[in-house]
Amino acid sequence: MKLTKSLILGSAAMFAGAGAQAADLPVKAKAIEYVKICSLYGAGFYYIPGSDTCMKLGGYIRADAVVATAYDFDAANNYVPGARNRLSSSYATLSRAYLSIDTRTATEYGVVRTFWDSVFTWTSGEYFGAGTTRVNGSTAYDGRNPAGSGGGQAAGGKLGVYNAFIQFAGFTFGKADSAFRTPWAEYPANNFELPGSAGWDPVAQITYTADFGQGISASFSAQDQVVHDTTSIWNVSGATIANLATGSYGASDIGGPRAPDLIARVRVDQAWGLFQASFAAHNNHAGYYGASEVDGHPADKWGWAGQLALSIKNLPTGPGDTINLTGVYTNGASRYNFHDYMSTTFAMYGGNGGGGAYQTVGIAGVSDSVFVVGADQELTTTYGFNGGYTHNWDPRWNTSIFGAWAAVRYNNTAKGYICGVFVTSLALSSGAAGCNPDFNYAVVGTKTGWTPVKGLTFSAELAYMMLDQKYASGSTVTLPLQSTIAKPAAIYELKDQNSLVLLLRAQRNF
Repeated sequence: MKLTKSLILGSAAMFAGAGAQAADLPVKAKAIEYVKICSLYGAGFYYIPGSDTCMKLGGYIRADAVVATAYDFDAANNYVPGARNRLSSSYATLSRAYLSIDTRTATEYGVVRTFWDSVFTWTSGEYFGAGTTRVNGSTAYDGRNPAGSGGGQAAGGKLGVYNAFIQFAGFTFGKADSAFRTPWAEYPANNFELPGSAGWDPVAQITYTADFGQGISASFSAQDQVVHDTTSIWNVSGATIANLATGSYGASDIGGPRAPDLIARVRVDQAWGLFQASFAAHNNHAGYYGASEVDGHPADKWGWAGQLALSIKNLPTGPGDTINLTGVYTNGASRYNFHDYMSTTFAMYGGNGGGGAYQTVGIAGVSDSVFVVGADQELTTTYGFNGGYTHNWDPRWNTSIFGAWAAVRYNNTAKGYICGVFVTSLALSSGAAGCNPDFNYAVVGTKTGWTPVKGLTFSAELAYMMLDQKYASGSTVTLPLQSTIAKPAAIYELKDQNSLVLLLRAQRNF
């Protein structure tokens, strides 16, 4: 029995020892995929493990606070903010998280690039009427464009997509910066919204760019006109008293798009700076004269826009100092001047009016065209410019000054249409002789930024906005009760208006 027990224990020990020795033998490890730096396309790119594609991640976190407006980046120029009474907010806040992904792959046809960036934005609310709230802001996500109605939602977060495109063999497919716009768009040295150029907002497109070397290129593009490139087509025959009081000179009568906007651009981008000439053709396609298709419609009319831009770098005033200038002229394509981050209707109220008027008010509206039942479209003309100068005091501090001016002009036929309803509906005191819907819109301001550490910037920006309306001096109108902004039915004096806005920002780029 003892012998049997000894044999069993000895065998177990032998097999255990053999197992331990086998476990101790070296085993071939799997290859480790290290992330390698990709130096082909600049700093920040890395090879995606297991591929020949390079990728770069980027982003920022931003916090804004604005004073004397409820619109981030814009003045209190309409709706409840424009009323400037107890319903109007005296401040607003915005927080934004931004993320971008840039991939590039070298091929026999050149570099294949994809780019995507997105934001999540939280905006503070504004009380609207009897305790309800609506979202603030003049961004592309909240309805301050022609497709919207100036808000209407409670404070909260919104997801937005800026760019989502593929570039291959000189072509760009998807949502990207318009070929018409300049690199700085409406921000030559500022964050506040300026007229006088095509907007920053990316747009769906197909674009071909020919690169001739030495920074010289030419681009040809077809881009989506919906919202991005369209202000309003007004059927003046459908104007109402309520809409006229807000600067809307007719019923919105935009038909479905029939053609994209066609863009051509020539650019020279070199060490000294940049020069650019852009041209756009825009089709104005109206709906019907009346409630159904049997009522007929006006014929389509093509509008156009032209733009010249200049940027000068390496100024003798200091390292990194720049001047950016843009000038634009449009006919039937007003979005290339009053871009889609700006409103197209203005109703700004001021203090007590003269001659017994209850208050003063500035009323104005931008359109691509206007018409009346049975007539053709009359295209609206606009022109303007913006510019800015940035001076770097040292690597941490910089200050800029900026300004913009834009004009809206209706031809005599269009004025006849608008004044025909404006005079009778609002009882313009000076009659047809004092009726002129033309106006100017201007902004001047300054911004100072401090960058204590790389990628973190604090800035303060002060902007003064002016609405110069062209109705005869001293003219009055009789406006109806506007319960949403608490304005009573009363006589108001038509008068130029202005607004001073402070924008404070903290932003961390990574």
